[in-house]
Amino acid sequence: MVREDVAYNRQDFWVTTANKQLNFVQQIASMLAIDGRAAVVVPDNVLFEGGAGETIRRRLLKEYDVHTLLRLPTGIFYAGGVKAIVLFFNRKQARPSQPWTDQLWVCDFRTGEHFTLKQRPLRDEHLAPFVEAFNADDRSARVESERFKPYSYDALVARDKANLDITWLKDPSLTDADDGVPPEIIAQEIVEDLSAALAEFSAVADALAAYAAEVAGRD
Repeated sequence: MVREDVAYNRQDFWVTTANKQLNFVQQIASMLAIDGRAAVVVPDNVLFEGGAGETIRRRLLKEYDVHTLLRLPTGIFYAGGVKAIVLFFNRKQARPSQPWTDQLWVCDFRTGEHFTLKQRPLRDEHLAPFVEAFNADDRSARVESERFKPYSYDALVARDKANLDITWLKDPSLTDADDGVPPEIIAQEIVEDLSAALAEFSAVADALAAYAAEVAGRD
């Protein structure tokens, strides 16, 4: 049996941990060449996990240019309710005298937004406002808006455990602000997940039946 809690002790990692998401971030950071750029999709816990998580966030903010955080809406992954973000950062030449992160721009594309895999899938046009605000050609020209706000390095590292789980928008139409998903959408997602699971079981059953028939034909 393969253990799920194996911690990886690697010289190119900042900290040893059994957390797979944190190790994924460390792996990407260690693989980046100088002037390399990364956009990493990770679950929300990477933003607030203590211990190893805090160490990784502080090292990342100091040694890399962590410039953008996109809070993704729920409903875009197969597992319903998964909360994830995209973290954008660049690797630079070592600069011991000062941190590489100047400002982290946080885009809240989650509050008041929800998608499903079938009824309302995420499409390019939904991300168009973020792409425009991202301003890849000239980040200095970024403009603060209701959903896109900058936070300085000093403000970020002053937060408890360098917590990057930053929110400021409230959705008045939702009674459960923590979950952020209306019950009718949750119900629809359950139906979609069950339908997808039944289709997969049916495909497996067909494959097994075909295999049994093939074996019987050989006898």
